[in-house]
Amino acid sequence: MGTTNQTLPFFTQFMQFSRATYNDLPTFTFFVIANGIVCAYLVLSLLLSIFHVIRSAAVITRVVLIVFDTVMMALLMAGASAAAAIVYLAHKGNTKVNWFAICQQYDSFCGRISGSLVGSYFATIGLIMLIILSAVAISRS
Repeated sequence: MGTTNQTLPFFTQFMQFSRATYNDLPTFTFFVIANGIVCAYLVLSLLLSIFHVIRSAAVITRVVLIVFDTVMMALLMAGASAAAAIVYLAHKGNTKVNWFAICQQYDSFCGRISGSLVGSYFATIGLIMLIILSAVAISRS
């Protein structure tokens, strides 16, 4: 998503600009930043998880890890949901307020942002499964 851009070789009567990038809309910027924060957290979380494999008696830090996992899942879902609203408008538009669908002109841009959105929702599902598995593991110990 962070490298998504497309330039049109022409202007149309409906399009006042000829270039689309992810940072044209604050919602996509929030989406990229939220995904970056979650990615960095998951790398750090992996190191803490290795510590838990070595030292399985550390229950308090496991609970803290589940809380942070839940916060990161909420951040990821918030970014994906906000971006989904804009992607929907990009594909369908809204004729009541004269917002035209831009995906007819910016097909490559829309394809990449849609793919990023799908990947983010899969990551959200993965985090939900991770939280459930972690909670079950704590309850058994």
